[in-house]
Amino acid sequence: MLDLTELVNIDVTVAFVWYAVLLIVKMMLMSALTGMFRRKKKAFANPEDTALVAKGESAKKFLRTDPDVERVRRIHLNDLENIVPFLFIGFFYSFSGVSLSTALLHYRIFFGSRVFHTIAYLIPLPQPCRALSWFAGYLVTFSMVYKLVMVGLST
Repeated sequence: MLDLTELVNIDVTVAFVWYAVLLIVKMMLMSALTGMFRRKKKAFANPEDTALVAKGESAKKFLRTDPDVERVRRIHLNDLENIVPFLFIGFFYSFSGVSLSTALLHYRIFFGSRVFHTIAYLIPLPQPCRALSWFAGYLVTFSMVYKLVMVGLST
């Protein structure tokens, strides 16, 4: 029978919380960056948002899409698609009995891949830079899922 106290390592959990906070802040900064790009490019999605820049002009001309704004939005959406699952899986992974060094490797690679993905998307760097950084993060998440499945099967 598996002893659950063997699975709890406070250092692994603290490391997860640290990287989770960094990733959440990164996601929050992407939404702020989207707003900054919208204001700079004067490209808004909602009529009420145009009041900040219209000043007597027709609000309709500011209701438009802009390629730079859309690029930042796609970065944010990609973060939501990848970071949110990592947060849930990583939480449970931190209680799976994994060693601190292995957990740190997973957390650091995932965090680095998301930061590099953002840089590669924002600049933009030529492919396959962005695709490889996305794949590295995805692989890390599935590696953690594999560990969780193995722990689940051994109980």
